[in-house]
Amino acid sequence: MELWASARRSKVSGAIVGLGYLVLLCTIGVESRKSSKRDCFEYAAISCRAYSASVSDFGGVGDGTTVNTEAFRAAIDHLSQFSSEGGSLLYVPPGRWLTGSFNLTSYFTLYLDKDAVLLGSQRAVKALSIPLLDESEYPLIEPLPSYGRGRDADGARFSSLIFGNNLTDVVITGANGTIDGQGELWWTKFRAGKLNYTRPYLIEIMFSTSIQISNLTLINSPSWNVHPVYCSNVVVQGLTILAPVRSPNTDGINPDSCTNTRIQDCYIVSGDDCVAVKSGWDEYGIAFGMPTKRLVIRRLTCISPTSAVIALGSEMSGGIEDVRAEDITAIDSESGVRIKTAVGRGGYVKDIYVRGMTLKTMKWVFWMTGNYGSHPDNNYDPNAIPVIQNINYRDVVAENVTMAARLEGIPGDPFTGICMSNVTISLSQNPKKLQWNCSNVAGITSEVTPKPCDLLPDQGQGKIRACNYPEDNSPIENMEVQTCSSFRNRW
Repeated sequence: MELWASARRSKVSGAIVGLGYLVLLCTIGVESRKSSKRDCFEYAAISCRAYSASVSDFGGVGDGTTVNTEAFRAAIDHLSQFSSEGGSLLYVPPGRWLTGSFNLTSYFTLYLDKDAVLLGSQRAVKALSIPLLDESEYPLIEPLPSYGRGRDADGARFSSLIFGNNLTDVVITGANGTIDGQGELWWTKFRAGKLNYTRPYLIEIMFSTSIQISNLTLINSPSWNVHPVYCSNVVVQGLTILAPVRSPNTDGINPDSCTNTRIQDCYIVSGDDCVAVKSGWDEYGIAFGMPTKRLVIRRLTCISPTSAVIALGSEMSGGIEDVRAEDITAIDSESGVRIKTAVGRGGYVKDIYVRGMTLKTMKWVFWMTGNYGSHPDNNYDPNAIPVIQNINYRDVVAENVTMAARLEGIPGDPFTGICMSNVTISLSQNPKKLQWNCSNVAGITSEVTPKPCDLLPDQGQGKIRACNYPEDNSPIENMEVQTCSSFRNRW
């Protein structure tokens, strides 16, 4: 039993099992697992962990009414001691786990069972039989330095339900377990103008590297769902994100001032953009100066009747570059890949490559906006003009479309280097009379139907084979997952 001897245990009796015995336990057969009263499972992750525990080992109760914030915080605080000894995993068993905001630690995995539901904390009022917001469960934190203020209000913002800062090697995953932000009360308060601070996101990771968020269902976020910001080497995959299509600002995935990010195999129904690529807001984003670059998006399905499938901006003052999107499907959405910016933003959006979009029931296929507005304050620089260049779309099929394109650059500073090839757009029964509305843009097209505007002249069949799409691999493609093992039940 050399493996058993090598297993290390914590001071919490029975709560931690070391990797050595776990490997033995998961490989000696089903009957042995049953006799040991432990139920092993496998999962895919960028890193495996040497130690595991369940939130129930720290007093957690998954009955849907007990508040488990302190249980999650205590569990993660305890497991943080193993960060230099192979890392740790916190297992969330089947149940409904009511919790407020909690912070993650490095070399750590949060794993949700398929029947586990994390519920954003609310306070029940028995006399009224209704829930109320419990804002005390969401600590206030400083505004993001590249934004200068909160998105909903000046000053501080509520910490996200799951939050991390200055971390290395973090995995948030499961067997398609659910994180429910219970956002309805937040949306109601936001619409009524009664929020003093910016709503919490569902998941936010800041100033961190080697991050994986995967194989989960996220529903009813108070605001944005997934927000990696100032991060590098980020993988987001296998997410189902659901919000009412009229819910405010429930963006799906928002990579923000991040380098080397891969988003793939996600299904999103949103009240805002399904994916919004950002890098800071006006003078604050310019001063912070951290772009989003080397981003890959593939096999994304989106439903967003009032917003974009993929938005670049509008907060893009630190710059956005080298974005590659392919195999994109949209149903009943406002626009495909949209560029949003304005005078005062500064920054740039450049080297954007899109291929293989299938769009069904769209207001616009292509939309670029140079007058988006929405400034954090009146101190923005009116001479900070964004640069938009080298924007490539190819192999696009769209049907039931109201208008092919609305392309509005900035007077005196046009959006340049636009290329569209092999695009077929079928119109709705009541299309706009003007199909291409273009101003202050420049570029070329080839084999595009209906006929583009004069600012994007058709080069003729065969004159350009296809708009550019890089053939080399983006660095994030080298970040791979492996099969890991852990357990469900307490020893």
